[in-house]
Amino acid sequence: MTIYALSSGPGVSGVAIIRISGQDAKTVISKLTKGNFPKSRVATLKKINKINSNELIDEGIIIWFPGPQSYTGEDMAEIHVHGSRSVIEAIHSSISKIQNCRLAEPGEFTKIAFQNGKINLLKAESIADLVSSETEIQRKQAIKIMSGKTSSKFNSWRDRLLKLLSNVEAKIDFPEEDLPNDILIDIKKETEKIKIEIQSILNDQKVGERIREGFKIAIVGPANAGKSSLINYLSRREVAIVSEIAGTTRDVIETHLNIDGLPVVVSDTAGIRESKNEIEKKGIKLALKRAEDADLNIVVIEEKSVDFTSFLKNLMSNKSILVINKSDLDIEKRIDEFRKYDPIYISLKNEKNLDQLISEVKKRLKNQFINAEDVLITRERHRQHLQQCVSYLENFKKQNKLEEFDKAAEDLRLATRHLGMIVGKVDVEEILGSIFNDFCIGK
Repeated sequence: MTIYALSSGPGVSGVAIIRISGQDAKTVISKLTKGNFPKSRVATLKKINKINSNELIDEGIIIWFPGPQSYTGEDMAEIHVHGSRSVIEAIHSSISKIQNCRLAEPGEFTKIAFQNGKINLLKAESIADLVSSETEIQRKQAIKIMSGKTSSKFNSWRDRLLKLLSNVEAKIDFPEEDLPNDILIDIKKETEKIKIEIQSILNDQKVGERIREGFKIAIVGPANAGKSSLINYLSRREVAIVSEIAGTTRDVIETHLNIDGLPVVVSDTAGIRESKNEIEKKGIKLALKRAEDADLNIVVIEEKSVDFTSFLKNLMSNKSILVINKSDLDIEKRIDEFRKYDPIYISLKNEKNLDQLISEVKKRLKNQFINAEDVLITRERHRQHLQQCVSYLENFKKQNKLEEFDKAAEDLRLATRHLGMIVGKVDVEEILGSIFNDFCIGK
């Protein structure tokens, strides 16, 4: 099938780009335009007409990318036209009338590029991350993955394991070959090195996932302390209802923010207090769970929150900032119990010291999590495959006898397979190729 879709953003724009890929892409361009067919990779101004009609849709630029030297590896074309909904709809409608043409599914162009070997799975994922990036640090991370440095590391581990696996396979299938009897010991030393390297990468505080998905900040505290006012201030809009009636917020309210280039997901939670209301009790339970899962907690209280002391110790940790609101009331008393937490005194009403709070948030996030130079894992999928790889390498370590070579080979094979699944490469023929190249078997 030949697929087509709007590749630029939806909505009214100065220019819209419609992408077409497949064996009938050339037919599509020929039916939409007249005259000479555009030269390869040359922007060509053409009148674009409705199929089987001389009715003009628009005048735009056609760029022709013959396969396999295209993004998808197939014949591909781009139509650059004015970005009105009517123009886009007219072109889509005309293409749909051509046999074997259909609207592309989400991500299908990149999926075809992966299937045709134009990109690996990591690069495909990084393209999606780049398109959806909202902050500078997300853009940089996506570009880094696209550059291939990360996939090179995974492929390096995989190639080393394939080399070791070829030795084990050779010992099993060709015992007459002159191979050292202690080969398993030598292989174990190398696999242990690889395992340690992978474990060091896994011990990364999930920075890559945090950058990609957004750092999680929970605003927690007793009822009527100013939590909803704070999330509204940070968002610069009315995200949550603010009321003097305690217990207004029952569910968790989220908003996505860009704080100095850091992607952040801020959650406003229900006020924590003793309550007999079942709905409010569920909201309080959600609030405590959100605080537990957050990367950073902003614990908001006011100096009159005497009932806060009962759960203060449970909420305060090295990932918490204590904020005492309503300092505009000129209450001079400073509760000694709070001083050890180095609180920030603010007034949401007068917007006092809020810049100090934001600076502290930025400092905490950067100090705790922003060490992105060596980040290799950006998705939970990568982490799970690496953990499985380590698990099989640990199993391999337990095989101590030559008679256990079959089990050892299976452990190495599965460890290699999980590394291959990260970049989307799993091919048993590579093992056979390594055996024949290195050991000249079958000479």
